[in-house]
Amino acid sequence: MSLRLSKKPAARSAMPKSSPYEHGLDKNAANYASLSPISLIARTAYTYPRQIAVVHGSRRLTWEETYARSRRLASALVRAGVSPGATVAVMAANTPEMVEAHFGVPMSGGVLNTLNTRLDADAIAFMLGHGEAKVLLTDTEFAPIVGAALQKLDPKPMVIDIVDPLGPGGATLGRLDYEAFLAGGDPEFDWRLPADEWSAIALNYTSGTTGNPKGVVYHHRGAYLNALSNIIDWGMPRHSVYLWTLPMFHCNGWCFPWTMAANAGTNVCLRKVEAGPILDAIRTHRVTHYCGAPIVHAMLINAPAEWKQGITHQVSCLVAAAAPPASVIEGMQLMGFDITHVYGLTETYGPASVCAKHPEWSTLDVGAQAERNGRQGVRYTCEEGMTVMDPETMTVVPRDGETMGEIMFRGNITMKGYLKNVAATEEAFAGGWFHSGDLAVLQQDGYVKIKDRSKDVIISGGENISSIEVEDTLYRHPAVLAAAVVAQPDPKWGETPCAFVEIKAGVTVTEAELIEHCRSHLARFKAPRRVIFGELPKTSTGKIQKFVLRERVRSTSTIE
Repeated sequence: MSLRLSKKPAARSAMPKSSPYEHGLDKNAANYASLSPISLIARTAYTYPRQIAVVHGSRRLTWEETYARSRRLASALVRAGVSPGATVAVMAANTPEMVEAHFGVPMSGGVLNTLNTRLDADAIAFMLGHGEAKVLLTDTEFAPIVGAALQKLDPKPMVIDIVDPLGPGGATLGRLDYEAFLAGGDPEFDWRLPADEWSAIALNYTSGTTGNPKGVVYHHRGAYLNALSNIIDWGMPRHSVYLWTLPMFHCNGWCFPWTMAANAGTNVCLRKVEAGPILDAIRTHRVTHYCGAPIVHAMLINAPAEWKQGITHQVSCLVAAAAPPASVIEGMQLMGFDITHVYGLTETYGPASVCAKHPEWSTLDVGAQAERNGRQGVRYTCEEGMTVMDPETMTVVPRDGETMGEIMFRGNITMKGYLKNVAATEEAFAGGWFHSGDLAVLQQDGYVKIKDRSKDVIISGGENISSIEVEDTLYRHPAVLAAAVVAQPDPKWGETPCAFVEIKAGVTVTEAELIEHCRSHLARFKAPRRVIFGELPKTSTGKIQKFVLRERVRSTSTIE
């Protein structure tokens, strides 16, 4: 199916007619304020000042202290020359400083640019230059990469070093460390809400598998609304305890730094994502909520049973990816963890849809529950639209579970656009909807179910094969820890599926056994013709890098 984007112009709203409700009833300071997530921490610090906001090792910071430190940061940034609209970049792990940056930077009027700590110096240099970073806060762990990136820049940002006692250490690159910088700030800094809630609050770069990444711009209104949607659509109770398994640099941690301020909850920081520390933190701090890609949840499912002992309270988990394997959903349920599937992109502030659960699903067997919960679902409360459309005609596909189209979003939690890239912004918003690039169907109940990324569909002899469907089948084999399926060239069929598989420790399985397993559950032409064993390349958020695997297949495959 063609994915050429429609150039059909967006529909325009009619101008409102003259009405008595429009005369003398204007916005003023008493009846209108810009929506911004920085207002959330002010309320929580006022209402629950002694509630623990942040846990990091032996450190404990209340919401009153976190608010004061954020104001100090804002004040210090302004004194350092940060003006409204200036970019402040942060290269840091999940630490208290990252939490504070989500409030202090926008309080200063600056735009927060959280950087992916797994990237190389060239990528970091590009982002710092493209975003015109005025100030860079950087953890000393990342000094080698950041130092090399700074050598490529002219002018260079002002560098502030984050020295975390729980980190591995490293060289300092700036004139001041973070605590000294904060000491020069005012804990009573008189910050203001933005005059316009459409003002930029954050800059996030896409992963960019080819060429330079695009800079996705968030606004204060969207960040505020998605912070609240996380609470509403996940059903989070007040004072939840949230474990930072998801990197805060990724879509601003799906807006959860702001969510936890609204929730008056507790942020439990975690520098590295490893099964042992995660389970220890859940047990020690009675963590109630955490987020992650399927690989994070699979890691916990496959952890030794003794590591899970003592966790007897309810733990709620968000899983996000194109489609979590049924084995992951089943495995989490068997552990007693309540898993909810969400879906979104960098361009939608992270999650913008949820597989909203229905009470009657609980009466189904585990397999049927996994099928229901494995869908991308329906729009978030604070998103206005999510559907599946034919991208050429911009018409909604029928609810038949068969007709594929492209997932589209529109509403308040969709990005402003791409920084300095008008053409890409216009293309993404063609027809008045944001084009996700994900292929999906609408099921009878209106829920969205992804079939594949447009670039991941395998076309074999004219038939479309969903790589996700084959992967889900592989995950159902008890030996498989992780799997990814890509197209490999074939002289007869054009393309056939090639599977890359990571096997669980202490288990053995052959290529022939996995191929036969797939043939017993799928149409034979959908089964992989080749299985390659080994560790899969992953992003910092646990997503498998299929573009790396596609390159590997192309370099080892030949068509006679």
